[in-house]
Amino acid sequence: MANCYRQKYHSAIAWMNNHRFFYAAMSPILSVALNLSTTNATNAQQIPTDTTVKPTLTPRSVLSSGNQISLNGRTLPGTWLQQPGATGQVTTHLSDGVFRQVFGINFLNSSNPVSQPIEWFSSATKPLVLTARLLGAYRYLDITSFSQTAGWQIQANGNTLVIVTPEAKVKDILQGKQPSGNRIVVDLDRPTPWQVAQGLPITKAIDPDTPTPKPSTPPNREWKITLDGIADPGLIQRYTPVPPPTPLPNLIKQLPPVAAPEPLIKKVEVVKNQTIVSLSVPFGQSPRITTVANPNRLIVDIRPDALVDKDITWAPGLRWRQKIVNLGTERFPIVWLEINPKAFGLTLKPILSNPNASVGTAPLMQTAQRYLAVAAINAGYFNRNNRLPLGAIRRDNQWLSGPILNRGAIAWNDSGQFYLGRLTLEETLNTANNLRLPILFLNSGYVQSGIARYTPAWGSTYTPLTDNEIILIVQKDQITNQVSGGKAGQISTPIPQDGYLLTLRGNASTAAAQLPIGTAISITSVTAPRDFSSYPYIVAAGPLLVKNRQIVLDAKAEKFSNSFIAEKAIRSGICTNTTGNIAITTVHNRAGGPGPTLAEHAQLMQLLGCVDALNLDGGSSTSLYLGGQLLDRSPSTAARVHNGIGIFIQQK
Repeated sequence: MANCYRQKYHSAIAWMNNHRFFYAAMSPILSVALNLSTTNATNAQQIPTDTTVKPTLTPRSVLSSGNQISLNGRTLPGTWLQQPGATGQVTTHLSDGVFRQVFGINFLNSSNPVSQPIEWFSSATKPLVLTARLLGAYRYLDITSFSQTAGWQIQANGNTLVIVTPEAKVKDILQGKQPSGNRIVVDLDRPTPWQVAQGLPITKAIDPDTPTPKPSTPPNREWKITLDGIADPGLIQRYTPVPPPTPLPNLIKQLPPVAAPEPLIKKVEVVKNQTIVSLSVPFGQSPRITTVANPNRLIVDIRPDALVDKDITWAPGLRWRQKIVNLGTERFPIVWLEINPKAFGLTLKPILSNPNASVGTAPLMQTAQRYLAVAAINAGYFNRNNRLPLGAIRRDNQWLSGPILNRGAIAWNDSGQFYLGRLTLEETLNTANNLRLPILFLNSGYVQSGIARYTPAWGSTYTPLTDNEIILIVQKDQITNQVSGGKAGQISTPIPQDGYLLTLRGNASTAAAQLPIGTAISITSVTAPRDFSSYPYIVAAGPLLVKNRQIVLDAKAEKFSNSFIAEKAIRSGICTNTTGNIAITTVHNRAGGPGPTLAEHAQLMQLLGCVDALNLDGGSSTSLYLGGQLLDRSPSTAARVHNGIGIFIQQK
């Protein structure tokens, strides 16, 4: 049965080879991507950084394309295209995200955006170099020669690229010790695709009749390594968990037994012609995986400093970097993208999970792909329960959500200028009889007693966030109606396209008598500091970490709770550096322990050379996206987020 799926796809490929044609109709994703230059970054300052880069992939040269990969019978998401080669041969191009994550390809450092060295069961001293081309929101690698050398069979079938790799066998799985930690060696008879994914914390069954001491360390986390190959039944049996014997009933209370150490390899199993190795990895550690040839091996080192240094120029003006940064005796893994905002066609914009309303969350990867962003990072805070924003989001000079609590924010324009500081929006309601009332919140999910304003940017309707709000409907600068909001979350009021709603909460409801139907009103609006007013794009989170190279962290001044201030957590950040570039950064758990405190995050931003730096939403929200992949974590461990900052590149 091991060869059934390969026989089926060999037959499919043979049939298609006998009917030599390619699908000229492009996939919807690619056809939209090819129009990116007219939909994104149209106002970018045209300052070329590499005049030698001339992408050769054009709409006319694409023979077929799609957004699905069939790998040995399994259908997976992944963008690809085919084009005619110089000698009439069809060349195949995969987006580098799927090539890296689905096939287990290691990308090596490169300063040339059209050249990507790789390592895959090969020598790192003589790496294979693939041609790279940016098209739309993805970077495509020419895998034609690589796949032929590896013995892969490839054929386009509509929206799907069918790839069949030679059948591999898992010969042995060995464990050992290294100075850095545990090592697992998987012996293979030939190179084969592999993937690694982080799972959830491992929970143990608890016997209610046995006293269980509270664990002193966080639980181990499951990791799974999946190989396209079949392990021998004896090998599977070797790593099959043996259930513990049923204990005899205790008539006398005893002290709880000392827990046996958790085995590193929990289980080895074959599922649908793949061998899955399930690991139990201690908190603060993770696998570093490398491949070697002659003999073909997958080497898995479990270590606290698993992150491998990288410095890859992914596109002109966009570098992918990662390394371990020392802070005193602590070591932190940092993955970041460095962006030249003055590079040709490169712009940053806020992106929302729901482009039509303020409510909503989605995985950052999904949001970035919907906007056709080449890169993105999660950004501002939000309420996970009602999925509403908690902080400033301004796009194209329009407030999608107003600032709260004088928290840190970053502002920018399409000319590559940035401003970071603590932001307040001061809005005032004015009437003809000199009544002046402060408006505390604009399009915000943050709720306090006072007046809040909701514009069409909030959505088509507003549903009260608190009980007994009084809602004033304003059209063409005149109050046209007053309605009672009733109980929170029940009755929705349409937001007029030619106006907005004012909601009076708590003590502010008494102002309704001073604002009868027919009252003409105006709104004055100014930011503090005023520097923010001149920027079309703003995203707030906080706290502000660094200003003019000095740490200015004051989380209490930005009204963060004591528990938030003391927390050690995974962090996202954004900063400007001395070269005028922008860095979007993620910092994960320190070697052997939890993530950084806010104070440590500020110091790490200093060490990265930041001039001004802002803390973004973190923890499970932290996500750094590039070209179809998350760079900093497994997608399954990343939470849904409300908004982010997208990076867009207009191609020549």
